[in-house]
Amino acid sequence: MKNSKLLLWAVVDSLGIFVYVSLIAFIMFNGQQFFGKIDNFTGPLMFLLLFVVSAVITGALFLGRPAYLYLNGLKEDGIKLFFYTLAFLAAITFVIFTVRII
Repeated sequence: MKNSKLLLWAVVDSLGIFVYVSLIAFIMFNGQQFFGKIDNFTGPLMFLLLFVVSAVITGALFLGRPAYLYLNGLKEDGIKLFFYTLAFLAAITFVIFTVRII
């Protein structure tokens, strides 16, 4: 597979993770406005369930395509895609931290 296609998939997957995490952060930041004050068992339950679902979604976005490529004989492409995605996600994280600090 061409490096340009791997880079495109890495950008798409990284941006997908960024958008998903941004949505979850927005919901958590405004949780009391959406759900009201929660002072019983359901608060921690909802948080932990959201945490597990988020881990699965971000894991699928981050690892799904590289694992598929790797298991279908395109081992080098799978490994490259994994590291390209990691690099783009790290770059997004660096930009967010830099903007926040400035």
